Amino acid sequence: MRSYRKLFRTGEFTPLFLASAGQTMAQTVSGLALSVLVYQQTDSALLSSLAMFGTAFAQVVGAATVLSAADRLPPRAAMTVLGLLFGTGTAVQAVPELSVWAVFVVLLGLGVVGSVSGGVRYGLLSEVLTRDGYLLGRSVLNMSAGVVQIFGFALGGALVTVFSARGTLLLSAGLYVLAAVVAGCGLRSRPPRGTGRASIAETWRTNARLWSSAPRRYVYLALWVPNGLIVGVESLYVPYAPDDAGLLFAFGAVGMLVGDVVVGRFLPARWRERLTVPLCVLLAAPYLLFFLSPGLPVALALATVATFGYAAGLLLQERLMALTPDALSGQALGLHNSGMLTMQGVGAAVAGAVAELTSPATGIVVTAAASLTATSLLAPGLRGGAATGEDRDLTGL
Repeated sequence: MRSYRKLFRTGEFTPLFLASAGQTMAQTVSGLALSVLVYQQTDSALLSSLAMFGTAFAQVVGAATVLSAADRLPPRAAMTVLGLLFGTGTAVQAVPELSVWAVFVVLLGLGVVGSVSGGVRYGLLSEVLTRDGYLLGRSVLNMSAGVVQIFGFALGGALVTVFSARGTLLLSAGLYVLAAVVAGCGLRSRPPRGTGRASIAETWRTNARLWSSAPRRYVYLALWVPNGLIVGVESLYVPYAPDDAGLLFAFGAVGMLVGDVVVGRFLPARWRERLTVPLCVLLAAPYLLFFLSPGLPVALALATVATFGYAAGLLLQERLMALTPDALSGQALGLHNSGMLTMQGVGAAVAGAVAELTSPATGIVVTAAASLTATSLLAPGLRGGAATGEDRDLTGL
């Protein structure tokens, strides 16, 4: 499938697209508002970074305990209920008397919920579309995320100014509820992809089998580590440019949007494997120039160029799907999503800690250099990577 027209004519793709975009908008606006709120209360670059990306730490808990539910829950009901839970948790974070530490407790709880949410959503995408349409469909979801983030960060900055950080959190909670309504009304009822009961034992058993293949391990690590460290770089936008962080996020979203369009729609299949590593390099290299502490125009240009490299994730996800049977697509993609978000939390912690000891610019440079190092170590294992019988033979689970 290579046509956007055919994609949007495919049954449930449009409501799935709208629900996903609504949730991304809510997450973008609430993340910026929460980061500003925590920075105002603590004056801490580390806590501000963790406020924006801290849900990621709880993803590892969810991936180890509840992730098997991604293939064992009816997708429509799961997306609806999970959206309502996100809305409720975000509204709680806006309570004026809530302490900073209580805010982080709620944040971690939402992270556990999010570990299932990603698996349900992207597993459903693999059902709605055929395998040859997955790359284009996922690129469109990523593109929508880029567009939504462009407006979301700009809107979030404006809303924080007009309504305060807490008022913006309440508006974000409403967006989560709206996304849940779209999912509940627009998607049709489907049975779970997997059989049996979701359990901790089942989660561990399937994760172990998914991790047992060397090609999949390299794909997972390439999806998680370079990306996560660069998100750590982005978590320092607020302390680096407190008055212009929304612009940095918005320009970064533009770069990601362009990358997803070029790779998802126009890149020939023969180029996909050979461009994966160069795109991972591009994701980090421009940030090394932050050692010069560039002004806003140069910083915006560097962020835009770098985030084009996020398109490497599309190519790696396509490879992951080729290595995984349909019945486990939800948990495989959920494991990717949870691991990626966990590493984003780690990246935010690393970048924030370095910035706390030195400066935001130094934190950006050091974290970007770590991402480049990770890419160079993973590059040999990403050559080849075609599916083998052992890689695909998980049907006995």
